[in-house]
Amino acid sequence: MSELPSWLSGAPGQWLLRIHAQPGARTSASAGEHDGALKIRVAAPPVDGKANEALLRWLAGRLQIAQRDLELVAGSSARAKRIRINNGLSAERLRTLLLAADG
Repeated sequence: MSELPSWLSGAPGQWLLRIHAQPGARTSASAGEHDGALKIRVAAPPVDGKANEALLRWLAGRLQIAQRDLELVAGSSARAKRIRINNGLSAERLRTLLLAADG
């Protein structure tokens, strides 16, 4: 793999994702890139942390990792979020899983 996408930094075991969350969607899904971040539509309202919970649940399912391996490190009340992935997935695997079409 040549270089990391703009929304991914770090190394296996300490990845940092830049997410642009769009709460209130019909279903949770990856929606490509937005301003240097990975855009994720989240099927939960931005109320009482529900969108954050839904986002972490969706990421864990998509990446096939435990939700405890994900940590919201910035942006708990904003659309721009940073999420740490404490798992040994490769950058190529992360890119493939996160950009895969939802079906």
